[in-house]
Order: sequence, then structure tokens, then C-alpha cells
Amino acid sequence: MASVSLRAVAKRFGAITAVERLDLDVPEGEFLTLLGPSGCGKTTTLRLIAGFERPSLGRVLIGGEDVTDSPPRRRNIGMVFQDYALFPHLTVAANVGFGLRERGADRGAIRARTRELLGLVRLPGVEHRFPAELSGGQQQRVALARALAYAPRVLLMDEPLGALDLKLREAMQIELHRIQRQLSITTLYVTHDQEEAMSLSDRIAVMTEGRLLQVGTAEELYWRPATAFVAQFVGKINFLEGTVTTRDGRYWWVEVDAGKAVRVLAEPPVASGQRLRLAVRPERVRLAPGDPPVSENWLPGVVERRRFSGNLCHYFVRVSSEQTLLVEAPGGSDAAKVGDAVVAGWAADDCLVFPREPEP
Repeated sequence: MASVSLRAVAKRFGAITAVERLDLDVPEGEFLTLLGPSGCGKTTTLRLIAGFERPSLGRVLIGGEDVTDSPPRRRNIGMVFQDYALFPHLTVAANVGFGLRERGADRGAIRARTRELLGLVRLPGVEHRFPAELSGGQQQRVALARALAYAPRVLLMDEPLGALDLKLREAMQIELHRIQRQLSITTLYVTHDQEEAMSLSDRIAVMTEGRLLQVGTAEELYWRPATAFVAQFVGKINFLEGTVTTRDGRYWWVEVDAGKAVRVLAEPPVASGQRLRLAVRPERVRLAPGDPPVSENWLPGVVERRRFSGNLCHYFVRVSSEQTLLVEAPGGSDAAKVGDAVVAGWAADDCLVFPREPEP
């Protein structure tokens, strides 16, 4: 195991900045996911750690050692790519043992290590098959076994489950989590899938346009997002635009564009006349028929759509000509039907508050 640290790392390709002065510390044994939209700099960051790219500025440290100028083979890194990058002309055993052969290990040690790793990834007995004879999930496991063969200090994974179908992806998430915990290997994982990040990670680093916005646990990012971008990228959320009117103790009244004043807890303090962006998670919104109030804050509306998803039911409630609220309720509930006039309400403390600034 080894820690990973980036110190003011930047990467530029001509006039394009892929990573902008990124500072990050990953302790030994942690599973950290780099999460963000396509083109945000996740994969470039991973390649900088692996040594496939050299930073334009800053330093890369692994286990406290400055490896900025070291080639990939000197860093003792295991890497799993999105397309697995298995050698099609080699058997599974030859693929898994490739790195060990390159390092001069003897045949007996290679055979023993290969059997051990294929058992770890739950693929015993496939040593003599070729990659084309395996399913996508099996190929992904072989790629993981190959990356772990020479006991790397750090494991890097770049969207390794992106090519799998939903059910297989969920099953492989469980396997990856099990293997990482069993080996206690420091792991950096790249994905744009928020649910995958939340199910796998000890911590998540949210990126956009080459910048690191927030690092924290799934719970921290979900309930205490640092920016409106993080709030909308991690989980579902409703946004309302509004203008601050008056103060009410620790709370403020905000006239929202949907045509009503709502009460919010704003920290740090805001000013009268300031434009704000308010956000509330759909599971915090309650629906009720008839007249208000159903909560501190409420908006009248009409149910435009109801979507049943098994354990959850989503309601899309039109509260103004330009505003729809998403409401999440248990799947067995029947809070409203399409066309019903309803009231959507939520508590003031459940409302997140962000300055109205251009989002990255």
C-alpha cells in the first residue's frame, strides 16, 4: 500500500487546460473515486498519477516519494482500462502473468500467483481460455487480476465497468468492493456514474472543467454539497431561483420565481435583494391534496407525470409555467394521480442555499 498526493498539479495541452492546479491526498488503503462529466479531467488526472502524462506544473507523490519524473514502470502502479486492453493472442494465464514475466519471475511463481489471483476474482479454471472466449464481465476480472499480479502499491481504474450491462455492472461493483477491501490496496477509480461512485467509494472527488470542487464521503456530498454543481451532479435535486426579501431570525424569506415566498436557513448570512439558487432533494418534498400548509414551505401545483420504479415512485409536479418539482415517495404510496391539484411542501432546514453565480 502507498498513499497518493498531488501538489498543485496542472496539465495543459497547448491552449487547453485539462487539469487546473489540483491538490489531492489519498491515504493508504482508501478507495477514492474521481467523479465528473466527460471531459472534466478525471482520466487525465489518473494518467498523471500513472506516469502516462507528465504534469505541466506541480508534483506527483506516491508513498511520500516524488515520482513526477519517474516513468510508469518505476511507479509500481496497477492499471485497469475501460476496454480491458487484454492481449487477444494470449491465454488468460499468459495475460495475468505478463507483468510478472516482464519482471523476471520464475515459471513456478507465475503459475502460483496466477492461480491465486484467478481464485481472488472468482474465475478458477479459465487459465487456458482466450479473451474472446470470455464474457465482458469475465474479461474485466482478468484485467483486474493482471493489474494486481505484481502486487502494485496503487491500483488505478479508468471506467472499467462502462461496457457492461446494468445487472452485470452492479454485480461487478460488489466484486470490486470485496477485492479492494480484502487487499486493502489504495485505489483511484474514474467514473461519470454517480451511483457507482457512491456505492464503491470511501470518498469521492467531484471534478469539472479540470478543477476539483469538493472531496468527501457520499453522505457529505449529498447532504452538504459545496456548490450547486456538486448538488446537481450527486443525486437528484430540485432548483428554484429567487430573490432575498426579509430576515427572520436565523432564516431569510426568498421570493422564488415560481411566484411565492419560501423560508430558508442561509449560512453565511445573505443580503436583501440578493439572487439565490435554492435546492431541495426530491425525497424531502411531501405531496398533499387540497389546501396548504403541508410544511413550512409549499407551492401549489398539478401532477403532470407519475413514474413507478419498484421501491420508489416519482411525481413531476408543475408549480409554474417554467418550473417543475420532482417528488420522491415510497413505491407503494399513492399520494396523487396525474392531473391532481396538489401542494408540494418541504421544511426550511431541508433547503440548500447557493449564491446565484454562473456554474462551471
